[in-house]
Formats: sequence, C-alpha cells, structure tokens
Amino acid sequence: MKLILISLLVLGLTGLAAALLLYLIAQKFRVEEDPRIDQVQEVLPGANCGGCGFAGCRALAEACVKADTLDGLLCPVGGAPTMEKVGAILGLAAVAADPKVAVVRCNGTCEARPRTSEYNGVRSCRIQHNLYVGETACPFGCLGCGDCVAACQFGALSMDPQTGLPVVDEEKCTACGKCVKACPRNIIELRKKGPKGRRMVVLCVNKDKGAIARKACLSACIGCGKCQKECNFEAITVDSNLAYIDPEKCRLCRKCEAACPTGAIHSVNFPARKPAEPAAEAKPAQEAKPAQDVKPADTAQTQEAQA
Repeated sequence: MKLILISLLVLGLTGLAAALLLYLIAQKFRVEEDPRIDQVQEVLPGANCGGCGFAGCRALAEACVKADTLDGLLCPVGGAPTMEKVGAILGLAAVAADPKVAVVRCNGTCEARPRTSEYNGVRSCRIQHNLYVGETACPFGCLGCGDCVAACQFGALSMDPQTGLPVVDEEKCTACGKCVKACPRNIIELRKKGPKGRRMVVLCVNKDKGAIARKACLSACIGCGKCQKECNFEAITVDSNLAYIDPEKCRLCRKCEAACPTGAIHSVNFPARKPAEPAAEAKPAQEAKPAQDVKPADTAQTQEAQA
C-alpha cells in the first residue's frame, strides 16, 4: 500500500514539474499578437475562400495589420465596404479596386461542338481531363461535369442543360477564384466587370490551328487576326492561334465582334443593337405634264402665218 502511494506521489510531482516547465517555456517564447488582428477578422465575412490570395480570413487580417497600406489587399467577398471597415480600424485609407467577375471562356455548345464519344465514369472534370480528350473533339473546351459549380460557395454557378456549359450569376459572384482553381482546363477567368458591367471577351481557349479548331467546334477562335486588325486601340493580341482581349486597353467599340468570322467574340451586358434603318424609298418620277390644249383658232392663225 505504501509503495502505491509513493508511486502516485512521484507521478503527481513529475506531472506538476512538467506542467510548470511547459508554462515557463510558453511564457519565455510567447509571441505577442496585435489585438487589432481580432478586430479586423471580425469585420471580414469569414468565408475563408482564399480569393484574397491568403489561406483564410485570419491570414488576410494579419497581412492587413502588418501592412503600411491596404493597396493590393482586398477581400473579394466583402468588397469595398468591408475594406473600408478594415481601413477604419487600422487608420489606413481603403484603396478602391475594380470589381471582378468569373467569366467562362468557352462557347462550345452542344450544337457547335458535337459529341464524338460518351463518358461513363465518375462525373468529374478533373478525372475526365486526366483520362482523355473528353466527349468532344476539342481538347481545350469545357467538359461539362460541373466541378466549378461544386466549388462555388455562393451559388453563383449553374449548369445550363441546353448548352451543357456553366453559367455565372454576376449578382452572386464574389470573384473568390474557387471556380478558377477547380477548372482543370483553365477556361474560367476573373475579369473586371467593366463600366456598367460591359465587357468584350473571346469565349474560346483553343490553341489549335484554325482548321483543326474549326473542325472541333464551330464557335472556336481560328486565330485569323481579323479582330486584331480591326482594333484601333491595340487591345487584341493573337498568340498560339488564339485571340485575347486586354480589358485594360479595350474601349468597348465592339468592332472586333462584327469582324470575327466564327462568332468567338462576345459583348456582355450591352444594349441590343438598333436595327439598320431601311434605305429611303426613291421618290416616284414626276409625271410628265400634259401638253397644253391647242385651240383650233390658234392653229388656223399659225397656218396663215406660215403661208
């Protein structure tokens, strides 16, 4: 009995000594944390989506507190209002940033891109992409399994059953970038919304030569360069048989859209074009004036004069 009590006493003292040692070590190497980090984290939405470029809201809060300026720091979910609250806490000016939206750069609908095979495996774009070219002949186009839809935390993406392509709800999209990371073919891009939400986009990422791309999809960019020649602002470049519109240089003139022979360039949120006015109808030719009636007396006088 005495032996058991001694063992318990030794174990208790050992545990107490270890706890005291750990406490002293924790106090020695304790890292003081700025209390403003908690305050900033509280005003952030808490989505932890990673759209800001950091691991989560806590990491963004730490970056904001340590930074001398909020330039380059943005919470895409909370947007400008949230960053203004962060700036008020830290005494920094919130830098206005142009809002962005996810854009699906593929217009290969079921009609434009017919099936060449049928996939019966797990409905995952990433798995299908790693297995083979896909159900169509386009090795760059959307696979239609909806990985981007599953990745979106805000319900901003849905699959269109008619086209087989994902559709972005601009009102719900926060530009967090989850869908961009989920797409194995890099079809989805975060672009500036543009003034009044208007923008010009090449809805194709096919880099094959024109004839091959056109055979795989009727809506594919064939790299002909007509849009580039039409643009007066040097906003369009053609690289690897694919045109791209720089949103920073584009002036939204829409000339490139009309010049594209395959319809790969799309204008978004523009008002409908006014129908061309019909040519003015030609005025009817003036009717010939009837000859004035000649009185018989006048005719007789004329004959006498001639005699």
